[in-house]
Amino acid sequence: MLNDDKSGGGRAAHDASYFRGMVLVMLSGGFFSLAGILIRSIDTATNWQILLVRSGALALTLFCVLVARHGPRVVEEFRTAGATAVVGGLCLGAGFTGFVFSITSTTVANTVFILGASPFVTALLAWLILGERVRGATWIAMAAALTGVAVMVADGVRAGTLFGTLMALVAALGFAGFVVALRRGRHANMLPAVCLAGLFSALAAGAMAESYAYSLHDFVICAAMGVVQIGVGLILFTLGSRHVPAVELALLSLTEVILAPLLVWIGMGEVPSALTLVGGAVVLTAVTGQALSGMRRKFPPIGAV
Repeated sequence: MLNDDKSGGGRAAHDASYFRGMVLVMLSGGFFSLAGILIRSIDTATNWQILLVRSGALALTLFCVLVARHGPRVVEEFRTAGATAVVGGLCLGAGFTGFVFSITSTTVANTVFILGASPFVTALLAWLILGERVRGATWIAMAAALTGVAVMVADGVRAGTLFGTLMALVAALGFAGFVVALRRGRHANMLPAVCLAGLFSALAAGAMAESYAYSLHDFVICAAMGVVQIGVGLILFTLGSRHVPAVELALLSLTEVILAPLLVWIGMGEVPSALTLVGGAVVLTAVTGQALSGMRRKFPPIGAV
């Protein structure tokens, strides 16, 4: 009888923790979805200038959050996160760069739909690096998502936006690497990885920026992206990552994929091409099928994806 109570209590705690993680990650996708319309609102700042202020504001915000939470022990938090945080920061920093260059070179819909395939890149990396099992349903969904991405790449070639499409693939790879790093270091505080991502990206952008002159309008938007859109979003995502398996992390944050094209469509009149919509529909169908398949596992075994 006592064993049953303990088992039930442990299961209830796991369920509550998993639900809390799901809510945090889904909310993070809502913040991420603001990036497209905010970048479209920039007047004259270049890609590297956007990255410099956006990433610098993110790094400063995360560092302040860490100091507020840990005080003089903040250095120890970075040391504990260790090399995993550095790798995660490099991956996410590369993802930041790919995302900004993609958004400014192709439609927001094309960028975020390709990013929608990142759960399957995550699945492969988690399988290779973490040994997390990939279910048969996931392999099938991967093949479908790859088909959708191929359609959008073909559309990028046809429309002359291949560079933007390829940058979206870089962003997807960087984000997947970051997610796997979060899962590998989930027993430590991985917010330092996000802070390092902003720092690495800002340093690279600072070295590449053609000028450091901004209009007040552009500077405020870029800073707001770093503090609110990506800063708050990544804090929520990182906290949620401690309770949700790697592939499901990327799946739950797909609120971004749905909301971002709608925001620029309604707010900016940016209509995605027919092929982008077709490819995006295939990707969304694949990830939805994967999510529904995963929902049948109320208490997934540790290590399974």
